[in-house]
Amino acid sequence: MAYMLFVAEPRGQRAERTEEEGRALYARMQRYADDLKARGVLRAYSSLKSDADGQRLQIRAGKRSLRDGPFAEAREMIGGFFLVDCGTREEAVELAALCPAAEWATMEVRETGPCYLG
Repeated sequence: MAYMLFVAEPRGQRAERTEEEGRALYARMQRYADDLKARGVLRAYSSLKSDADGQRLQIRAGKRSLRDGPFAEAREMIGGFFLVDCGTREEAVELAALCPAAEWATMEVRETGPCYLG
């Protein structure tokens, strides 16, 4: 089964770090990704830029609405993800627990699958 491990960071947290601190954390995340690759469970991964550079699109009743970030209503932003293959949700949770970002962000574990199944 495939699971997404989302890194949900507190908004503004990145700005509190020096570039050196940010690079050190990024290196830890790269080592984590390398470990997942070595285990043979990693399908894809990426970090994401701040939501300050993002946009949100909605189409309601045929009308398009586009909003530039940052998104004040959000306390967290998705800072990156890992797409992994494992046999159970418990295994996915254990992989998420090994992620260094769990120390400064929230790891959200979600199974992939059709959205019409609740």
